[in-house]
Amino acid sequence: MKNVIYLVTGAAGFMGSNVCAQLLERGDKVRAFVLDGDKAARYIPGDVEIFYGNLCDKASLEPFFAVDEGVETICIHVASMVTVNPYYRKLLLDVNVGGTANIIDMCLEHKECRKLVYVSSTGAIPERPHGEKIREVEEYVNLDEVVGWYSKSKAMATNNVFTAIREHGLRATVVYPTGIMGPNDHSQSETTSTIIKIIKGEMPAGIDGSFNMVDVRDLATGCIAAADKGRIGEGYILGNEVIRFREMSRIISLEAGCKPVKFFLPIFLAEMIARSMERRAAKTGKMPLMTTFSVYNLKRNNEFDYSKAARELGYTTRALDVTLRDQIKWLIDNNLI
Repeated sequence: MKNVIYLVTGAAGFMGSNVCAQLLERGDKVRAFVLDGDKAARYIPGDVEIFYGNLCDKASLEPFFAVDEGVETICIHVASMVTVNPYYRKLLLDVNVGGTANIIDMCLEHKECRKLVYVSSTGAIPERPHGEKIREVEEYVNLDEVVGWYSKSKAMATNNVFTAIREHGLRATVVYPTGIMGPNDHSQSETTSTIIKIIKGEMPAGIDGSFNMVDVRDLATGCIAAADKGRIGEGYILGNEVIRFREMSRIISLEAGCKPVKFFLPIFLAEMIARSMERRAAKTGKMPLMTTFSVYNLKRNNEFDYSKAARELGYTTRALDVTLRDQIKWLIDNNLI
C-alpha cells in the first residue's frame, strides 16, 4: 500500500511507539502526532514523520491529516490520558473525550481517511459477575455501569465513535486492550514501576488480587490487525488469560533472581488502607500511594473473552514469562534495575 500513510496519535507513548515500529518494519509510511514539548518523542523510530500539536486543539491536527492528492490515510488513535485516580478531572475529559471527538471530526472531514482504529479500554466495558467472561458490548455503555472517571471517559469516547459510525458514516473499528506490559516502556507505567519495586525489594507487601496483562508488542500487532481486517462498526477485546499478583511475583523472582513478595494484603484490608490514604491525600494535595480504583482493578472480574479478536484478526499473545523475561532484560540493559 504505497499510497497509504498511517496516522498514529500517542506515538511517543508505550503502545504508540510500538505500533509505529511494527508499521515501519513491514514497510508502511507512518506519521506521528505528539504533544508539544513531549520529551518522549526521542523514542519514536527515526523514519516516522513527526507532527506536534494538541488533541484538544483541532486546528493543530490539520497538518497531521493533510496529504497530497491520491494518498489515503488510516488513523490509529492511541493517545489517551491514563490515570489510577478515580475522581473527575476536566483535563481527563478534555483529552479522552474532546480529543477523540476532534479525531472523529478530522476523519470525517478528510475523505481520503479510509479508516479509524480507536484504542479504547476494557475498563470502558461494564463488568460482569465473577465466573462470567466479559465480552464486547454491542450497544452504548451506560456510564453508571463503569467504575472511575478514566473508564467513564473512555466509555464516553467509545460511545461517540459508535454514534459517528451509525449517524455519519464514519469508517471505524474499536479495540479494547486490557493491561499493558513489556519492554521499551520509557515512561515507566504503573506496571513497570511495580516490577522494578519487586526486583529491588522495595515492595514489602502486595495485594491478593488478579491482573489481565498483555505484552505491548502483541497489543500493537492487534491494533494494526484491526486496521487491516477489523470490521467497520465492530469492537475487539485484546486481552489475555488472568494471572494473580502472587503468580506474577513468583515469575519475576525466577526471571530476575530476586526474592518474591512474601506478604499479600487481603482485598478488604487494601480497600480500607486505600480509603485512608485518599482522605489524607485530599488534605495534603498529594497523590496517594494506593487508590481505591487501583484496588478495584485487582478485585474486579478480569476474565475477558478475546476469542473474537483471535478469530477475526488473528490476534495471539505470548506467554507471560516470555514477556517478563524480555522486560527484565530491557530494564537491565537500560540500567533501571
